[in-house]
Amino acid sequence: MRRSQFLWTILLLIASTVLAQDASSLTPRIQQVPDKDGVYYAGPEVTAPQLRSTAYVIYPEGVPTRAVQGMTVLAMVIDANGIPAHIQVLHTHGDLFDLATIAAVKQSVFEPGRLANKHVPVWIDVRVIFRANRSPTVPEILITERDLPLPDTSHFEDKHHNPLSYTPPIPTHTVDADFTDPFVKHPWVQVAIVTVLVGVDGLPKEVHVRRGLGFGLDKKAEAAVWQYRFMPATKKGRPIAAQRDVMVEFTKF
Repeated sequence: MRRSQFLWTILLLIASTVLAQDASSLTPRIQQVPDKDGVYYAGPEVTAPQLRSTAYVIYPEGVPTRAVQGMTVLAMVIDANGIPAHIQVLHTHGDLFDLATIAAVKQSVFEPGRLANKHVPVWIDVRVIFRANRSPTVPEILITERDLPLPDTSHFEDKHHNPLSYTPPIPTHTVDADFTDPFVKHPWVQVAIVTVLVGVDGLPKEVHVRRGLGFGLDKKAEAAVWQYRFMPATKKGRPIAAQRDVMVEFTKF
């Protein structure tokens, strides 16, 4: 579903160091950190880029009837100047549609994301849905991958402010599972429950669906969780490998 995984070494090293301290010294001062290329994800401290104005995507000519409707989804970075960069096709509806989508994105105007009132580059996904009536359409921003706020000190303390003997893994980065067809309706689908073994480095080691949904969605839920990142579980203040369940949402394409 997603672009190649980035190393979250900085965050994990900071998290492990903090968790090794006693709870009285824990403070929620860890900020979101960029990936190895200096790019952020939308999250509690980083605002998502916005579309100021969009260029219409004109339905390509000469498209076979069987390909009349579908969707192109792109991943990209909106840099600190609001310019799309590192554009990648996540879901293709064919070369003509993909090229039309990329051309429209490059002509659109974006407000860049911010961290502490400073413009920063941020990953986003953009979709364009092509409908059977072949009408022009416009790009839409999707936030399907995000950083999550880190817990405060109370998460690691009992009511007497003593360190807890055990804390479970805590997600710090999540990815929505996706539907490949925007025109197939699954009104009964809400979330899948997936069990993940999180290593001491905060990375998933084993992933399996505990409560599945069928219809090919279970594999998508597993694929999404492999891209999660966590603060590892702790036992007496030290990181350990541990399992936990996560509820995986599906992108509303």
